Amino acid sequence: MSEEADIRTLRTVRKLLFAVVGMFVFGFALVPLYDVICDITGLNGKTAGQYVSSEPAVADTSRTITIQFLTNNNAGMPWEFRTEKRAMTVHPGELNQIDFYARNPADVTMTAQTIPSVTPYYAARYLHKTECFCFDQQQLAAGEDIEMPMRFIIDREIPADIKSLTLSYTMFDITDQHTSQQASD
Repeated sequence: MSEEADIRTLRTVRKLLFAVVGMFVFGFALVPLYDVICDITGLNGKTAGQYVSSEPAVADTSRTITIQFLTNNNAGMPWEFRTEKRAMTVHPGELNQIDFYARNPADVTMTAQTIPSVTPYYAARYLHKTECFCFDQQQLAAGEDIEMPMRFIIDREIPADIKSLTLSYTMFDITDQHTSQQASD
């Protein structure tokens, strides 16, 4: 009977090891898999990179979309970060611009990265940014400030039931990552 118990124990250990290895592999695959799912479905309101069109923008003046702009700082980020307007009404197809402002009140040079998010999440695929400060890291010296433009087009193909969307930016302090990256270059 002890030989049978040993075999069962060995099987259980193998199953547990397989489960641990599976969880480890899944943990590494999760982030790229999540990004692929977000790209395909537009989940999480992730926006695409820079938009380039070969055709001139033609506005659909029969429709308007209200866009609300939110700015947030991640915990520990001391910068002032805001937009010139909290909302604007635009026509699908027209090129628009809004300016954002950032100031580094700290007594050291800092580097920031801003991450956008769109709600409702399925509207993200219809927001095309031709220029955005979120494409690049922003480095400001102590006390320095900057005006940061964001130029965008709401796609003419946006569903008629979407009357408004919210574009939210969260600013992160990446000074340590930026400094270590420069040191390794």
